[in-house]
Amino acid sequence: MTNTAKPIDPGTRIGHVHLKVADLDRALGFYRDVLGFELIQRYGTQAAFLSAGGYHHHIGLNTWESKGGPPPAPGTTGLYHTAILYPTRAALADALRRLIAAGIALDGASDHGVSQALYLRDPDGNGIELYWDRPATEWPRAPDGALAMTTQRLDLEDLLEA
Repeated sequence: MTNTAKPIDPGTRIGHVHLKVADLDRALGFYRDVLGFELIQRYGTQAAFLSAGGYHHHIGLNTWESKGGPPPAPGTTGLYHTAILYPTRAALADALRRLIAAGIALDGASDHGVSQALYLRDPDGNGIELYWDRPATEWPRAPDGALAMTTQRLDLEDLLEA
């Protein structure tokens, strides 16, 4: 089957993620208190909206269908991870310092050539990627010009020096 559809407008962005959580206060403890997102609005014990920089919300959290529930079981469909893009390498280093101070373990840390990324889980088991993009002029390319992304170990000590 050939795709003849017109490509999406290149200015299109994914604006926010809205997650089902088991415990709203526990989720706020992670997204607000550890990662540093600002609480924009809270709806009692059922929902909250958080932001970076005063946007209406980048992250929505709710317990409408999930209060007290378990994380999704392995082998089921659903969200693989939410990726949070940091504007600078120093800002990503600050995120790593926050995780270390909170005692939150990483699942992994990779240098993909185009980006540097930290992988972890939130308190509900949702996958989180915290990352910084290198400038596009520095992205690795194959001889034909195609992206040549890789997965190499990210040097966390070097990142912390940023």
